[in-house]
Amino acid sequence: NVSSSWDVGIIDGLSGWTTSVDDVPADTISRRFRYDVALVSALKDLEEDIMEGLRERGLDDSICTSGFTVVVKESCDGMGDVSEKHGSGPAVPEKAVRFSFTIMSISIRVEGEDDGITIFQEQKPNSELSCRPLCLMFVDESDHETLTAILGPVVAERKAMTESRLILSVGGLLRSFRFFFRGTGYDEKMVREIEGLEASGSTYICTLCDSTRAEASQNMVLHSITRSHDENLERYEIWRTNPFSESSDELRDRVKGVSAKPFMETQPTLDALHCDIGNATEFYKIFQDEIGEVYQKSNPSREERRRWRSTLDKHLRKKLKFKPVMRMNGNYARRLMTREAVEVVCELVPSEDRREVLRKLMDLYLQMKPVWRSTCPSRDCPDQLCQYSYNSQQFADLLSSMFKYRYDGKITNYLHKTLAHVPEIVERDGSIGAWASEG
Repeated sequence: NVSSSWDVGIIDGLSGWTTSVDDVPADTISRRFRYDVALVSALKDLEEDIMEGLRERGLDDSICTSGFTVVVKESCDGMGDVSEKHGSGPAVPEKAVRFSFTIMSISIRVEGEDDGITIFQEQKPNSELSCRPLCLMFVDESDHETLTAILGPVVAERKAMTESRLILSVGGLLRSFRFFFRGTGYDEKMVREIEGLEASGSTYICTLCDSTRAEASQNMVLHSITRSHDENLERYEIWRTNPFSESSDELRDRVKGVSAKPFMETQPTLDALHCDIGNATEFYKIFQDEIGEVYQKSNPSREERRRWRSTLDKHLRKKLKFKPVMRMNGNYARRLMTREAVEVVCELVPSEDRREVLRKLMDLYLQMKPVWRSTCPSRDCPDQLCQYSYNSQQFADLLSSMFKYRYDGKITNYLHKTLAHVPEIVERDGSIGAWASEG
C-alpha cells in the first residue's frame, strides 16, 4: 500500500513526516526518503525506458502487467569530513554517512519463457545520475549504535518490500513489480561494521571466506566464498551464548571473527576502488623496499625507510610530476599503477634482476586489473578474464618467492581478495566494477 502520490516530502529520520527539508529542526541527525516512495519515484523516472524496452522486445505492453522484477544495488559509505569550515551554523558531527541505491536492471517473465527478458539495463551503474540518495546521516560510520539505530527502519522497509509486490501505474496501466536488493556498494570497513565482523586488522583477513592472514599468505589463490549473512547471524549466537563452554581463543576460532550482531545483509563482493587503492599502497611500499634492497637485509631502521620513501617521492615528482600524498587516493593509485611509473622506479633499483621482477609484477597486475574494474569483463576484456586465474597464480608465485621477505606469514586484505576471489565473483555477478562501488 504505497502512497499514490510519488512526489512527497522527505522523512526526518527521527521525527516522522515533514513537508520540506527546511522545516526540520537544525539538530536533526538524519534525513531520509521512505524506501518504497523513493523506489516508486525512481521507477516513474524510468517509465519511458520501461515502455521502450517492452517495444524493442516485441512485447505487447497491454498484456505485460505482471511479472516485472527490479534488481536494486544498495550502497552505503562514509563521506568523511563535512564540517562547516567557518560559519555560525548548528553544531553537528563533522562526519556523515550516505545510504543510496541504483536500479540496475528490470526484467519481465513472460508465459512460456523460462528466463526473464531484460527490458532495462543501467548502462552507467556508477554514475551519480543513476545513484539515488535514500538517507543522509550526520554520524561517524564507526559509531555502531547510532548507525544501527538510523538504518534499522531502512532494513525493516526493505524486508517488507522483498516479501510483497508493488502495484504501480506505468504507461497508463497498473503493473506489478517485485524487488531484489543486493548490498554490494560497501567498502570493507562498512561491510565489517554491518556484518558484525572484527575490524580490518583482524587475523580473519577476509569478508568473503574464513581464511586467516597466515593461511592466506601460504595459499594465495585457492579460496572459495563461504561467508553469508545468515551464517554470520548463527555465528554471533554461538559467540553470544558459548554453547560449548570454550575459552575465548577457541570460541573466536569457531566463529571466525564474528563478534557483533550483523544487522544488514550484504552481498559478498570486492570494492573495486578500495582494491585499487589498497594494492597501489602495497606496490608503493614494495618500490621503497626494492630501492633499499630489503631482500638482502633484515629489519632496516626507520631512518633508512624514511630515506627510501623520500628518494622515491622526489624521483616520481621529478620524472612524472607526482605530488607526494600522505594517504593513498584513487587518482594517485591510477597513475602509480602503470608501466611508465614502474620504469621510473626501476631507475632507482640497483639490481637488473630485481628490475625485471618489478616489471613482471606490474605487467601481471595490469593484466588482471581490467577484470575487476570493467562493468562487463566478458565483453570488454574477454582475454584477460580467461587468463585471470593463470595470471593470479603467476603473481602469487612471484610474491611468495622473490618477495618472501614481505609476504612470509602475512598478506594485505585486498591482495588476498584480488588473487583469490575475483573469478568467482565475476562468474556469479557478471561484473565487479558495475556492482562494487558506490558510484
